[in-house]
Amino acid sequence: MTKVFVIDDSLTVRNGFKNILEEMEDIELIGSAENPIDALKIFSEVGLPDLFILDIEMPKMDGLTFLKKINEQRPTPVIICSTLVGIGSNALIDALRLGASEVIEKPKTNLNELFLSYKDELIEKIRLVAKANINYKQNLEFENIEQKEKIDDCVASAKIIAIGSSTGGVQVLEEVFTHIKSHPAIVVVQHIPKSFSSSLSKRLNQLCTHSVVKEAEDGDILCMNTIYIAPGGIHIEIEKIGLKFFIKLKDFPKVNSHKPSVNVLFNSISKVAKSNALGFIFTGMGDDGATGLKNMREAGAKTFIQNRKTSTVYGMPKVAWEMGSAQKELSIYEIIKTINEE
Repeated sequence: MTKVFVIDDSLTVRNGFKNILEEMEDIELIGSAENPIDALKIFSEVGLPDLFILDIEMPKMDGLTFLKKINEQRPTPVIICSTLVGIGSNALIDALRLGASEVIEKPKTNLNELFLSYKDELIEKIRLVAKANINYKQNLEFENIEQKEKIDDCVASAKIIAIGSSTGGVQVLEEVFTHIKSHPAIVVVQHIPKSFSSSLSKRLNQLCTHSVVKEAEDGDILCMNTIYIAPGGIHIEIEKIGLKFFIKLKDFPKVNSHKPSVNVLFNSISKVAKSNALGFIFTGMGDDGATGLKNMREAGAKTFIQNRKTSTVYGMPKVAWEMGSAQKELSIYEIIKTINEE
């Protein structure tokens, strides 16, 4: 039985989750509070939960501060449910960097609609996140980041490193990218809500010393020491013209329930880069990327997955491994080492 605790200053939200959780035989709501300070007092009576559902903007202590504290002391799966994760806010990126497993945008009006229209989706997310293996790492502080090295004008990359990730992926991307040195072009599909890929790219670019990180644009040449983050809401493919690789953005329906889809990226690379590519699947829910990674492997690319021990959710990597898509399972340290050796 998974024990859940809801912290939200809205009584409507607390009651909404209470009604949903009471219908789930495998979930037990052990308590709720309108802010983290009041919640701490209740924990002494009911114990700590296996999963938190947490708002951001609350009295006495905000949700991100609490998220950081709880994951430093006792890493726990957390679903953020907040109005502050809408378009144009950095709160979603901050929440993911601090260890949130899932983020739900709470409507600013008609809160009951969230629990009526998205009930099945909420139940699915709660069940999946409850199984998450949280490996929280203290994130780097901006003021401690070394000055970014001067990176020369584009030197076309002869190789491509392709990465697909989902739940828990933001932390892994940060950990990997802040520890790599000179490298071939890297193209990333991270499952993230539309319009947040730009914020993620800018945040990673601030942190990375040896790389330029940018949101991928149609027609971009793949350059050495550059990391391209796929834009939310559109698929990304790689094309080859002469000796150079280019980004191609394409607008067509979701693949594997995602847009952008990891499979779309990987499939295109299997056709144009073949043995001049490396493919990685990081932590995440679902199966996106597994068939594309297999196609890359069969085309001659080196292919890897993040191992179970370091994955927040061993879903995407597990499917790829069972399908024979990857040659080897790697820890985060081994992933960094592999990229640095290219």
